[in-house]
Amino acid sequence: MKRKIAILGSTGSIGTQTLDIVRQHKDLFEVELISANNNAELLVSQAREFDVNNVVICNPDKYGIVAEALKNSGSKVFAGMDSLCSLAAAEDVDIVVGAMVGFSGLRPTLAALEAGKIVALANKETLVAAGSIVTRTMRGHGAVILPVDSEHSAIFQCLLAAQGNAVEKIHLTASGGPFRTWTKDQIATATAAQALKHPNWSMGAKVTIDSSTMMNKGFEVIEARWLFDIPVERIKVVVHPESIIHSMVEFEDGAIIAQLASPDMREPIGFALSFPNRISVGNKKLDFGELAQMSFANADLERFPCLGLAYEAIKRGGNAPCALNSANEVAVAAFLEGRIGFYDIARLCERALDGSDFVVDPSLGDIFATHEETAKKIRAYIR
Repeated sequence: MKRKIAILGSTGSIGTQTLDIVRQHKDLFEVELISANNNAELLVSQAREFDVNNVVICNPDKYGIVAEALKNSGSKVFAGMDSLCSLAAAEDVDIVVGAMVGFSGLRPTLAALEAGKIVALANKETLVAAGSIVTRTMRGHGAVILPVDSEHSAIFQCLLAAQGNAVEKIHLTASGGPFRTWTKDQIATATAAQALKHPNWSMGAKVTIDSSTMMNKGFEVIEARWLFDIPVERIKVVVHPESIIHSMVEFEDGAIIAQLASPDMREPIGFALSFPNRISVGNKKLDFGELAQMSFANADLERFPCLGLAYEAIKRGGNAPCALNSANEVAVAAFLEGRIGFYDIARLCERALDGSDFVVDPSLGDIFATHEETAKKIRAYIR
């Protein structure tokens, strides 16, 4: 039987690549639900192409545009986050692809987990902001999270090969981003246009900026702590500019299992959709004869302080990672708008960590309050 998929954030980078895989395997997958926040035109086009049953435009101001465009189709159109949460938990959905950007992905992800769904999770902010709540919800409702981030998919695949042996360390690889070889003084003058030129990966603007600051890698450290239940002290970051090794798992005898593939997000997306099977996804296969070298280096926390802030946040625990995530969202948006400098992102995030009211064991209400209050404070600092 076909697996029925809900794609939360279908017009973004992960969402469009997910649909590309569906396009290649219409015998295996059927799109039951798609959603977008603002991109009404692309959402309508996707709904028509894939004959989607349910379509959600989260921005209610765009509802009329989408509803009018799809009025003679078989698609039912809804608006708002409440509708998205309800439909993501519906009985007709087998797999929920969490591809929304930022904190907005938390509510529908929790709704899907509460319904016992398989969640192919690409939205890292969900685990960063509320990792303990998300994992507790997953276990309590018999749900499953399959990682879509290339690094966490790689770790997952390495663990499948480990046959239950205890993990000594996790090595998360990082490309180093567009400023890997820049001096600190050069990085300080970096523009948004320069930061958006990632050398290896094609991603959305927010994730690409996070990659340039290495906050993205810091968030992945936090994700790995929750996904694989391992102390943060045993999660290491290694810079690997070629982005061929996507991550590694080390065992007590010193043996290391690594997962290798070309830098193409369709590989981890396809593995999550088809798990435990593997399917072709149209990506470029590795040719070891063409690989000139694979190099590695330690991460530089002086040039990339956001990585250190992420480690500090997860060590503090509680609502500290949520505060960091909220501050980063606001700061990255301001940087993209040209309102602050590159290193101001880290300065604002550090201020948020030091200035937030700490909650040791936050409830979901505490998480939403921390997110809103931190964002408000950071916007005030920027002004």
